[in-house]
Amino acid sequence: MHAFSTSRYDTMQYRRCGKSGLLLPAISLGAWETFGGYRGEETARECLFRAFDLGITHFDLANNYGRPPGNAETVVGKILKEMPRDELIISSKAGYRMWPGPYGEWGSRKYLIASVDQSLARLGLDYVDIFYSHRPDPGTPLEETLGALEQIVRSGKALYAGLSNYSGADSRAACDLVEKRNWAPITIHQPYYNMLGNLLGRGLDDDLPVAARECGFGMIVFSPLANGLLSSKYLHGIPDDSRAATDFWSGENVRNRLESGALVQKLRALNEVATRRGQSLAQMALAWVLRLPETTSALIGASRVQQIEENVAALANLSFSDSELREIDGILSV
Repeated sequence: MHAFSTSRYDTMQYRRCGKSGLLLPAISLGAWETFGGYRGEETARECLFRAFDLGITHFDLANNYGRPPGNAETVVGKILKEMPRDELIISSKAGYRMWPGPYGEWGSRKYLIASVDQSLARLGLDYVDIFYSHRPDPGTPLEETLGALEQIVRSGKALYAGLSNYSGADSRAACDLVEKRNWAPITIHQPYYNMLGNLLGRGLDDDLPVAARECGFGMIVFSPLANGLLSSKYLHGIPDDSRAATDFWSGENVRNRLESGALVQKLRALNEVATRRGQSLAQMALAWVLRLPETTSALIGASRVQQIEENVAALANLSFSDSELREIDGILSV
């Protein structure tokens, strides 16, 4: 067992996840394309260990993360053997394509049950703390998807059930159904949310925070830095070693907007606001998503320890004045 810092809980903020008893760190660490993807096992170990030393207790995965799909869970699973399991929140998800054929994606009971079993085998764990339906399935009754989550929780393979990428209306319908059936409640929702969401055509569903308040689930937002756009890396265009310059970048339209200069100007204007706040652009972007009372945690990715340290330092200033919020809105609306 690795020797971790004895002061790891002294400065991290922990927030209650909705009306549940689950506390999550305000900053959580995810694997997505990094661990087991374009960064190897040693980088993953360094990042996970440093994150835990800083009080980050929640590590987020999905069945298809990594290259090949599933490799992130395999890599992280090896590292978890060196960490105190009972002090950690480990989550995984299923919903996107994982294996060929008609049973390898979406939200059927067949796929979700098989997926959690495979994830546990790769992670080397008896249970995950949170298991998500990764996306709504228009071809499967919601009752079947939620019934599978209920079975997973009741069997002890997960402690909490969650949703990801569901609309506010669908989340509310899910909460109503599980309450009616006395099934495992929806404890957490993982939506895409960041400052640039509306500009990139992927804004937060306005009804989702309302549903979170009414139904009592927490939100852990993913891509709070817009795949790294909301960092200092792109203030002068596209660096040769950036994700926007590699095949890991997911948006051709974003690359075109960076090259045109319009998006870069907005990033520079936001950076000026951050500088006046005594923060980096990334730190202000994290503070901005955490300003919502419904946001339990912001889920970051990292390929270097220094990124984690910078992001955690955002917690030193989470408040915004009304004038700052108006200025940010003005920059993003132009």
